[in-house]
Amino acid sequence: MEGIQFLINGLIAGSIYALVAIGFALIYRVTKFFHFAHGAVLTIAAYSTYFFTAILKFPLLGAAIISVVIATFSGGMIDLLVYRPMRARKASSLVLLLASLGVFIVVQNFISLFFGDDPLSIRGGGIEIGVNIVGARIMIAQLRIVVASAILSAITAYALQATRFGKTLRAVANDRELALISGIDTERVIFYTFLLGSALAACAAILIALDSALTPLVSINILFMAIVAMIIGGAGSIIGSLAGGIFLGVVQNLTVWVIGSQWQITITFTILLLFLLFRPYGFLGRPKEARV
Repeated sequence: MEGIQFLINGLIAGSIYALVAIGFALIYRVTKFFHFAHGAVLTIAAYSTYFFTAILKFPLLGAAIISVVIATFSGGMIDLLVYRPMRARKASSLVLLLASLGVFIVVQNFISLFFGDDPLSIRGGGIEIGVNIVGARIMIAQLRIVVASAILSAITAYALQATRFGKTLRAVANDRELALISGIDTERVIFYTFLLGSALAACAAILIALDSALTPLVSINILFMAIVAMIIGGAGSIIGSLAGGIFLGVVQNLTVWVIGSQWQITITFTILLLFLLFRPYGFLGRPKEARV
């Protein structure tokens, strides 16, 4: 039964990785660079939720909605004010990546300045027994994580395949120059993609805040795990990011069960290295091309 508990814990962690990875993958798909400021959006959402619930005493649902709006707006503004002028000057992916790191560091330090570095929590003080599933315990907040991640992933995958926006996003992702020649406003598509990816990150941040304490560095580990999940699932693939997140979460927690937590990060990056060596396009990617 102990193994089942670690398996469920892995599913919970993997659901968070997957949700962040999907938003990251969407943005990577249309911009072709690693948007590390995605972690800043996640941090903004988590601390906004804390501010509205713990300080202003808003109901959790209202605070969550406002936090998603704030984080989504923040992600859009990062693209509009930072990345778009750089794209207009034909900045390289490396320059954009460095800019994203700069944004991440600035936001992290502002969060630290206003909220301090001590762990903060929006959870109540009561002890939660949880739900028994085949001998393992799962808290209600953790159950919400799994369900919400599955629903949001399904909605995103459907939207990309069945909506006009999804089709234009895929067109821009496959060939931005051809999409522009075809009359697609590529900058608008990229902006909307940032909004969508940021909204997914915000939802993940709120789920994290409901289950664990917050620090200004709360997003760093989650972001790096999400990037690993995206790579091993297939860069730019929504279903691949979901599969990569679940796979990574389960492997990490089974590692803790079998050989101890001190090996968790080592195993994670060993898996990444093996994929980069033998299957660099991931689970569901294709050589030279990853599809949404």
